[in-house]
Amino acid sequence: MSKNKLSKFADMERYPHVFQAAAVATDPTPFPLRGKWNEDFFHNDHPIVLELGCGRGEYTVGLGRLFPDKNFIGVDIKGARMWTGATDSLQQGMTNVAFLRTHIEFIDRFFAPGEVAEIWLTFSDPQMKKATKRLTSTHFLTRYRRFLKPDGLIHLKTDSNFLFTYTCCMVQANRLPVVFSTDNLYHTLEATTDNEVHQILGIQTYYEQQWIARGLTIKYLKFCLPAQGQLTEPEVDIELDDYRSYNRSKRSGLTTSR
Repeated sequence: MSKNKLSKFADMERYPHVFQAAAVATDPTPFPLRGKWNEDFFHNDHPIVLELGCGRGEYTVGLGRLFPDKNFIGVDIKGARMWTGATDSLQQGMTNVAFLRTHIEFIDRFFAPGEVAEIWLTFSDPQMKKATKRLTSTHFLTRYRRFLKPDGLIHLKTDSNFLFTYTCCMVQANRLPVVFSTDNLYHTLEATTDNEVHQILGIQTYYEQQWIARGLTIKYLKFCLPAQGQLTEPEVDIELDDYRSYNRSKRSGLTTSR
């Protein structure tokens, strides 16, 4: 590990709004804030919003600035990246932002039923080879149900046509209520004068800026996840993305995948 990374991890250990639980798979100790985030950490009753796979935390911090009446928690396993948003929010004295370093696979261990109002998935790895690894698969949606409020909201913002198409098929197959959907976000934004929509969807992550520079269109889907009803995987073949995204493994030689 580089000296710079070690320094960042040392900073994170001292940050009062960063919780490190990377060893949750082997640590049976109940997470102390589960069911008590509002009471014991944020000290308010505002809705809690998660950004899963938050990377540098641009959305967590950006949304925290826009909505002081909501609480935001960025979740990722990459601590060196998370340091950017954690440091930024600490220096700004933001009291409605926190970060949780852990594997998303175990996310339901950190939040009690009905504790979370919304989830943001910002530029998640599309995981084209294995459905259970996709953050909008039944594997993960089932986990989200364990702590989301009834009809909690899920936001997907992505450069991946594969992940966007897969999630749209998932939503359609399970008749999940769609609030908003576009396969060309910034073209759609040009047609609306709603300032709040521009502010929210106009937040751009580090990698998003690079994908836009490459000429890729950004997709956005917002849907509700009802607490009841069996979830099933869509039976559909989807064309794989024909490019290699930053820090993602090279795509397979297949042309479609489920």
